[in-house]
Amino acid sequence: MENSQRTLVLLRQIIRSTDMQDKEISRSTGLTLPQLMVMQTLRESLRLTTGELAKEMALTQATVTSILDRLEKKSLIARERGTEDKRKVWVSLTDSGLELMKGAPTTQQDIFVRHFEDMQTWEQSMVVASLERVAFMLNAQHLDAAPVLDIGQLDRAQDEHLKN
Repeated sequence: MENSQRTLVLLRQIIRSTDMQDKEISRSTGLTLPQLMVMQTLRESLRLTTGELAKEMALTQATVTSILDRLEKKSLIARERGTEDKRKVWVSLTDSGLELMKGAPTTQQDIFVRHFEDMQTWEQSMVVASLERVAFMLNAQHLDAAPVLDIGQLDRAQDEHLKN
């Protein structure tokens, strides 16, 4: 198999693996990957403002708010207005949210980050440079993207992804 075909196979494997993970997370938790990641971040920090959560996750505040709306409807998170500053909204996991997180799977993103951080700096640089080149070759370098290994809209409803 020539290198171009092998590269396309590898890209397809990554896309399929990401899609399969999304569906498995949806089936096992009833959440999308971004929703699960928001809950993981809240579990680690206990309580954050919406703005802090957005910054921590490198997402827009609008995206985080949309994700939080969906989690709140499922009673997995609670929002509380600040007492001193009413503009601040504090977010934390509910008991139901904490319980769900006990059985939550490890994400591919967590595994990738752990392996990537174990690499030497020069190896990391090579991976980044190669992926930047691939993004350029696919004319994707201009697309806005969050650091979330997921396909589709980050603030989508869980059932929207299962339709595909």
